[in-house]
Amino acid sequence: MSSRANAPVDALPAETRSWLSGSGLARLWDAVRKRLEGNGLHAMGSLRLSGLDAQERTALSQLLGRTVTSSTVTVKLDALDARLRASAAGLGLVETLCALGPPLTDRQSMRADAKAQRDLVWSSLSASLTASPLVEQPWAQQWSDTLRQAGVPRGVTPDMAVRTFQQAVQALTLLLAPEQPGTTRGRGELAAEVTGSAHGLDDGTWLARLVQRGIALAHAAELPDNAAGRRATWRLAAVTPDEVSSTVLSYGLRPQGDGWRERALRERAAHHAEVHLTLRDLHTHQLSLPSGTLVRICENPRVVEAAADRACTQPIVCTSGSATTVVLTLLDALAAAGCRFAYHGDFDWPGVALANRIIDRYDARPWRLHADDYEQLAAHTLALGIPQLPLTGRPVDAHWDTNLAPAMTALGTALHEEATLDLLVEDLN
Repeated sequence: MSSRANAPVDALPAETRSWLSGSGLARLWDAVRKRLEGNGLHAMGSLRLSGLDAQERTALSQLLGRTVTSSTVTVKLDALDARLRASAAGLGLVETLCALGPPLTDRQSMRADAKAQRDLVWSSLSASLTASPLVEQPWAQQWSDTLRQAGVPRGVTPDMAVRTFQQAVQALTLLLAPEQPGTTRGRGELAAEVTGSAHGLDDGTWLARLVQRGIALAHAAELPDNAAGRRATWRLAAVTPDEVSSTVLSYGLRPQGDGWRERALRERAAHHAEVHLTLRDLHTHQLSLPSGTLVRICENPRVVEAAADRACTQPIVCTSGSATTVVLTLLDALAAAGCRFAYHGDFDWPGVALANRIIDRYDARPWRLHADDYEQLAAHTLALGIPQLPLTGRPVDAHWDTNLAPAMTALGTALHEEATLDLLVEDLN
């Protein structure tokens, strides 16, 4: 049954409604309403009214069909329900009260619904943890237990609670899962990756408190209660709570414009100097390059260093091993300016996965990244006597070349960008 029961005012004949609404029955209806709302809107059980005056005794005698002479009366709800149905009202007890107004609220059903929603919230948290790499961590269950004890803040809907718990598990997985590299990242960068907003982990948000609690438990630290403590907690997980610590490495960017920022980038490009751009830089820069400019993308900083050493002229952006938010922010800005991209990365399975991500997102063309490039490079390094690195992990199909993964699997050798540095630098001149 719905948690709200209602009936139109005109469900009762006017005269019947007027009589039932009289003051002589007011206390009865109040008592019946409370009983029905507490027992699931079922006309069952009985209630006792005492201290009846003459007007109330008369009204109850007429309603119940029996003489009430005492100041106390017991009313059976099922009998009253039958009496009303057989009377001019023509409605059951629940419908009559709804017609008299206000609507009845099934508080029993509401309590059951609220419990079901709470159970859904906590089962969702449990499922998120179970499906994550955190499930084996000794602190994870303690984190979940403390969240249950603390409960959901007032005003947070069940849907919002489920989403926030899922985001908290995702954030803690990125920061604390055993297979994560533990690289430093900005809090805004982490927030954007988890919530889509750089402010999703700002101080004061429930999500930030959940994540900080997990970090503190994982490091056996006290939960912070001030700004300095919160910054220290973030740093335990290699998170910098600002937009200036996480950077993207670039070289040779020559944006158009007369602003000092644009001039500074062109000046560094002219002097063959690399640039580390922060999220704050990218939020204030209006990067405008000639439409169609080819921007090379590499995975390892050594490529940028070699390009600067040899005074290369073409622009390049480095993902530094993983395309974090600050990297994608720069590439998004360049894409919006009409730039084209060419991508090169490591010949190992994580490198192929990252290449898939970048090539798919920016429609970049592979840069010396096909199966024949891999085979030629493997033969070249073998001829030079360079130690071969074993290819480990689960194979990843390259979206741009179906032959690459089989070729890599056949040779079983991992080749990093440093092995093909000379060829890449030639392309950058």
